[in-house]
Amino acid sequence: MDDQETKNITVVIAGRPYPLKIKGEDEPAIRKIVKEVNEKINKFQLTYTRKDKQDCLSMALLTYAVDLFKLQQDATRDSIISARLSQIDQLLDQMIK
Repeated sequence: MDDQETKNITVVIAGRPYPLKIKGEDEPAIRKIVKEVNEKINKFQLTYTRKDKQDCLSMALLTYAVDLFKLQQDATRDSIISARLSQIDQLLDQMIK
């Protein structure tokens, strides 16, 4: 990243500020993600009133990690299916010729 492309912003997650150096074009996505994370933390705080912010932040992080893992598994499965379909397509092409 060169200096013309970067931007300094501060985001607040679970009440704590975090300064970030980002690409200017990434700011809307980052702000949306921060909002979603804070909403998820707040939801956990309302659901689990005896847990502190750190616990709620950890639970929010875990939900994102699980979602990411599932997406990666789906992508791997899709890749395998695509490769198998390609093989079937090649076999069908050979049979037609």
